[in-house]
Amino acid sequence: MTEIARMYGGSLYDLAAEEGLETRILGELDEVSAILKGDPEYLHLLSIPSIPKKERCALLDEAFRGKVHLYVLNFLKILCEKGTLRELPGCARAFRVKYNQAHGILEATATSAIPMTAEQAERLHEKLEAVTGKKIDLKTKVEPGVLGGIRLDIEGTELDGTVQNRLASLRRSIAGITV
Repeated sequence: MTEIARMYGGSLYDLAAEEGLETRILGELDEVSAILKGDPEYLHLLSIPSIPKKERCALLDEAFRGKVHLYVLNFLKILCEKGTLRELPGCARAFRVKYNQAHGILEATATSAIPMTAEQAERLHEKLEAVTGKKIDLKTKVEPGVLGGIRLDIEGTELDGTVQNRLASLRRSIAGITV
């Protein structure tokens, strides 16, 4: 995340928090980021310096007025005017980081070889909340190379309970035995 994204996203969070709109704005930022990511040609159009800023902002107005909060729309226009609309995903990330800190939320990703069932994910979610004492925003993903078990990443701290990691540990301890 760039310093621009951190500054802009953080400032938008502060404004939204003052108004009690942080949850709504977070959701809308994620939606708009996904829309722009899904249509790179539209994002490119909004970033062409030869098109007057006023026209580019009018395109944002046409696309998003009445669909997102005015704060989000104006934020998009500011990024567009400054030529930094490509920073939107980073701004949304910075907003989410501040949101999570303010609401006692930890982000966690559980990686497994096969998809977890809803019940397994729910049990893991409950266990992580009990252990950390915080709300957990749990994402799951599948990596066939994991072989078995689960690898957890909780805000940058990795807990590796995979078979692959256990075998590697076993190999290291066997290699350390002198005969």
